[in-house]
Amino acid sequence: MAKKSANYELMLVISLAKGEEAAVSIWEKFKAMIDSDAELGNVDEWGKRKLAYPINYETEALYYVVKFTASPEFPAELDRVMNITDGVLRSMITVVEE
Repeated sequence: MAKKSANYELMLVISLAKGEEAAVSIWEKFKAMIDSDAELGNVDEWGKRKLAYPINYETEALYYVVKFTASPEFPAELDRVMNITDGVLRSMITVVEE
């Protein structure tokens, strides 16, 4: 029996501490990871935004909202990689109901 894929939404907040180019390269890494293991949907680049409160003494970050379709195992792996990647301030993956 084939595993059913589901729709997910990722909210990614990337640090600008090492510059905008470094932040964009972190985003490119995750975009490639999603593209290789899942079906990439709508990518909403919010760009540079002021944080509601400082995170690690930072007040601005790059925001991305990404929709993708994947098997149930992939979001856990994506979350694991995001948690160990320097430069990711916050991330959240949610299941999008049909």
